[in-house]
Amino acid sequence: MPLQPGDVAPELAAENQDGEVVRPSIDGPTVVYFYPRDQTSGCTIEARQFQHELESYRDAGVAVYGVSTDTVDSHRDFCDAEGIEFDLLADPDAELADAFDVDTSRGAAARTTFVLLDGEIWETYESVSPDGHARDVLGDLLDAGVVEFSE
Repeated sequence: MPLQPGDVAPELAAENQDGEVVRPSIDGPTVVYFYPRDQTSGCTIEARQFQHELESYRDAGVAVYGVSTDTVDSHRDFCDAEGIEFDLLADPDAELADAFDVDTSRGAAARTTFVLLDGEIWETYESVSPDGHARDVLGDLLDAGVVEFSE
């Protein structure tokens, strides 16, 4: 069972699609979504929609990170092919997935999204349907008053 609301958020550190080690803050509102594989249909839909909503996320002060067990090179190719401008974190040894208790028993991370806030898990989304998910997560943050759009 993945980490749940109220659990302490693990520290994140992994290489992004550019091979740079990224250490996202877990204090401000942060979305970390785990997905199975680069350039597969559902994962492409999800990444495209997070990219489509990226400006709105940024206007609301929310950072977005995608994580899969794919390599840096695979992430780079995926970002280039889809125009993804947010960091995709490479987790080939499933260290981040393990830290968040995301199931990898099928050889890839189960589609699971976490919203981190103030060093804790604010919300966990399991068995995510990729279509519409990016908009739903942002809507939940706005509806709960966790974030608002900057002027």
